[in-house]
Amino acid sequence: MQQKTEDDRKQGIFRIGTRGSPLALAQAEDVKAKLIAAHADLGDASVEIEVITTTGDRILDRSLMEAGGKGLFTKEIEEALLEGRIDMAVHSTKDMPTALPEGLELAVFLPREDSHDAFISPIAKSLEDLPKGAVVGTASLRRRAQTLHQRPDLKVITFRGNVQTRLRKLNAGEAAATYLAQAGLNRLSMQDVATCLMGEDIFLPAPAQGAVTVEIRSSDEAVRARLNALHCPVTATEVQAERAFLTALDGSCRTPIAGRARVIDGKLIFRGAIYSIDGQTHFEVQQTGSPDAASLIGNQAGRQLRVQAGAAFFDQLSHDIKELEG
Repeated sequence: MQQKTEDDRKQGIFRIGTRGSPLALAQAEDVKAKLIAAHADLGDASVEIEVITTTGDRILDRSLMEAGGKGLFTKEIEEALLEGRIDMAVHSTKDMPTALPEGLELAVFLPREDSHDAFISPIAKSLEDLPKGAVVGTASLRRRAQTLHQRPDLKVITFRGNVQTRLRKLNAGEAAATYLAQAGLNRLSMQDVATCLMGEDIFLPAPAQGAVTVEIRSSDEAVRARLNALHCPVTATEVQAERAFLTALDGSCRTPIAGRARVIDGKLIFRGAIYSIDGQTHFEVQQTGSPDAASLIGNQAGRQLRVQAGAAFFDQLSHDIKELEG
């Protein structure tokens, strides 16, 4: 396959690797369309999309935290990238671990979509309207904790699968409500599925939610040059702060962490939070500074939250996560 890729490159063909879900394909198709629009010498046949099934796609009977974390959705794609079978990989940035394999980097961030969580229910107009004891389905520890923080009377169960799978489970009555990222619904032209959007005051999103990134080999300057036209500096700055926050907290899908950075009037404003599994204890932080100091701001916010929450909180959180996994 290495030789085929080299031959493809000589013919001006670029190969995009992606997961095979409808949302992942929509994101890859968007990158393809933008690449072609940005370069007059590229046509439809010049950019090919290769679907790669990941371990995370095959595991549908348990939560990500139990199965092993975010890397489950990237391992096979990154292997193909390192081996030269593809030239670039398109990802939802929130699925990306903060530490990447040596030789790979997130080179481009597309303009960010809506970062809100969408509440979806056939029986209630909002989270507040759900009847007492209703079942909410989600695979996200963050959404679980935020739900229980607002409504400790509700029951939260694990809901895995892509957008379509989770909606089928909801329609089959397995839960009274669920959540999806509004960004994904927008990209799939399914905006009307949302019952309402969760306000960031009570439902701060996952770090990097709504941001699509393109991963490349660090040494591949030809691909980097092609992708530069797609890059959104504002999104990159926001995500840089949010991922630095995650790194400072050793955060992953195994931790109920929320964070959102926004560039407003030349300043970077970052808000972050961490929750106990049951949502009854949480700590919040806010940092403001220059966009040029995005990583520093995110890192400082994470360190501040560590001090604010204290070692006992994190020890208890680790214990509760293991209990949930068991």
